[in-house]
Amino acid sequence: MRISHPYDETPDLSTVWLRVFLEVARHGSFTVAARTLGWTQSAVSRQISSLESALGGGPLFDRLPRGVRLTEAGRTLLPHAETVTETLRGAARELADLRAAAGGRLRFGAFATADAALVPQALAAFRARHPGVRVTREEGLSPALLDQVTAGHLDLAVVSATGRAPLEVCDLHHLLDETLYVAVAAGHPLAGAGAPVRLDRFADADWIAGSPRPEGTLLAAAVRQGFRPRVAHVVAEWTAKQGYVAAGLGVTLVPALAAASVRPDVALVPVRQEDAPPRAVYAATPRGASPTPAVRAFLTALREAAARVPA
Repeated sequence: MRISHPYDETPDLSTVWLRVFLEVARHGSFTVAARTLGWTQSAVSRQISSLESALGGGPLFDRLPRGVRLTEAGRTLLPHAETVTETLRGAARELADLRAAAGGRLRFGAFATADAALVPQALAAFRARHPGVRVTREEGLSPALLDQVTAGHLDLAVVSATGRAPLEVCDLHHLLDETLYVAVAAGHPLAGAGAPVRLDRFADADWIAGSPRPEGTLLAAAVRQGFRPRVAHVVAEWTAKQGYVAAGLGVTLVPALAAASVRPDVALVPVRQEDAPPRAVYAATPRGASPTPAVRAFLTALREAAARVPA
């Protein structure tokens, strides 16, 4: 059986009472406190009486001929009242910062190609506008990033529709539809092609890809066009793929997000959209959740950066 003590129950106190109590304690006068608060003296007296009643009825102030003075009970209450009010002020400041995206945090992820230009440009603009937001970033494949968003570990992820990513598990904010290019060595016969070419023009080429199987990758477009690309070299990193292409060891598909980072000894050949439809790129957020001000601000920066990606 639990024995109840008088101090076991938390009194139901009004923060207004505590504010008035602190003003009276600060000035040592009901009259001056009332003037500071813009109230009447009787209103201040009622608030103090209500506080005293809630705390058991003992006086918090000795009424003197001139002004008032804290009783022992009042001196005991004073640091607690200061702590409560300062905590509430701090909470109000933090909430105001969140509303203005001047504080708080942003946890986001992006797939590797988006990190070539889209994400850095968006992040630079975001940091310039909201330097007080704590930002953390992850890189990964779209399916894994979507898992992180749904699990609550990321606030937002930049993902693509490639690789059978389960896009339906999140709320999607469309950023762009990026076209595809074939990267060839600078001396390749098609290096100067200005007009889009058919993808099957490269049916007999050696391909450099991140996987030996085209399914679930950008090269799935070739399978849909009736030929199975001959993957001669499996290379994961985009910079390494460029090295293989520049050496004449094969060709590779390049999305528009990576086009700006192509080295000068590699040429980009545009592919007909009928052969390789543009892939959609989204910002994914938790389904049904209201985006925080920081997330909304980062979405704005992402859309601005996406508008600068070559069509």
